[in-house]
Amino acid sequence: MKRIIYNVLSISAIVAVMAGANGCKKLEDFGDLNINPNTTPLPVTGALLTNVEAGIGGFAAQTRGGLYCQYFAETQYTDVSLYALPQLDFDGAYSGLMMDCQNIINQNSNEGTKLYASQSGSNANQIAAAKILKSYIMWTVTDRWGDAPYSQAFLGITNLYPKYDKQEDVYKALLKDLKDAVAGFDAGAALKGDILFNGNNAAWKKWGNSLRMLMALRLSKQYPAAGGFAATEFAAALADGASISTNAENVVVAYPGGSYRNPWFLLYESRNDFAVSAPYVSLLGSMGDTRISAMATSTVGFPYGLTRDLAVDFGDNNTNYAKILAAGRRAEGSPLVMLGASQVLLARAEAAERGWTAENAATLYAQGIAASFDQWGVSMPGAYMTGAAVDYANAGTPKLQKIAIQRYIATYPDGTQGWCEWRRTGFPALTPTTYATNASKQIPRRFTYGAREVSLNPASLAAAVAALSGGDTQDSRVWWDKP
Repeated sequence: MKRIIYNVLSISAIVAVMAGANGCKKLEDFGDLNINPNTTPLPVTGALLTNVEAGIGGFAAQTRGGLYCQYFAETQYTDVSLYALPQLDFDGAYSGLMMDCQNIINQNSNEGTKLYASQSGSNANQIAAAKILKSYIMWTVTDRWGDAPYSQAFLGITNLYPKYDKQEDVYKALLKDLKDAVAGFDAGAALKGDILFNGNNAAWKKWGNSLRMLMALRLSKQYPAAGGFAATEFAAALADGASISTNAENVVVAYPGGSYRNPWFLLYESRNDFAVSAPYVSLLGSMGDTRISAMATSTVGFPYGLTRDLAVDFGDNNTNYAKILAAGRRAEGSPLVMLGASQVLLARAEAAERGWTAENAATLYAQGIAASFDQWGVSMPGAYMTGAAVDYANAGTPKLQKIAIQRYIATYPDGTQGWCEWRRTGFPALTPTTYATNASKQIPRRFTYGAREVSLNPASLAAAVAALSGGDTQDSRVWWDKP
């Protein structure tokens, strides 16, 4: 984890060396010799905000989770689909966008730096927006690895070896951060550099409350009871009165193209290593679901989890296999939906079905499906809602299972969220590849910790590994993924 703060430490280290040099008792001895009059001593926080927002879409366009939950299949190099060890480092998320968020919070929380607010909008609004962005990123980190540094991760030189917080504590901290963020927006100057919502505080609040609901529902295995912690947190976010409920309120990254291109465009810019999997295409086909026409380039699903030779052979003989997203939705300037109304409405349907709220589950279920079709720009078939696998009143399939499968579809192509929802609900029922190379032959439940942590933060890592039931393996479950 030391690498996380190297960028922050570089200037501090130079200053320390200068301060300790012979004959230089004070930095002031240098006068203004090393000061560039054309720069600011601190980064403009509005620019930091733009940088975070420009890069955050990548967290909603992850292929590894999408391979595990069988949204996608690999067409050449099939190691991930065969469950090779996912020993990956997470420090880039900390040292990059989350550190930018923390710098925004720090600068606007310090009286000595508030003079820069005029360049970036209200201090309170900057802090609130940065907390929401940081919480979203950290959510994706803890859901992939489990326990991870958080409470001590952004302390700079004061702590080079941050502890790994229990995932339970991370979740509770994130829920509090989001609650504080939503309450923290004020009527001051609008955010500058905000390319997500153009300084619209109401839109930020809706995203924050929607994330609170999704995070609370993620804890349904640990806190299933109505009136329990997860239900209470969900209900509190809902009662706040502002969450995403229409596609006009979706969280969308609008890529301009050029230097900032849609991640799915970049995936296919020079290679064709990924396809839409046959299991996913078959699932939609079995329900007569026409959303596949926008989600893929064809209905020729690629078999999941093949060896390299078999995958190459299938691709050579089926050149029209389905690529991720219809071509018109994968251009360099195509918008990317990070969170849509359909996902939030279906989450509310599940909460109502669980007895966590007094809302009408059937109504929300229908609204969520309709919102997803609308988001994809596809007309819903007339008989879709009365199909056996979709009809909410059909007693042949449990209602929670119907909701889970619709959330799985509505979340596509966000692989991280799809994988998380499959781990949480068990739906749809996925069959591991018969060519699996891992010892258990089962779909991975988490990422294992990266090699850099072994050398940079060994004691904290060892404590985190010791707390894992089964050790640091891809078969160990994160805290909320209760069997």
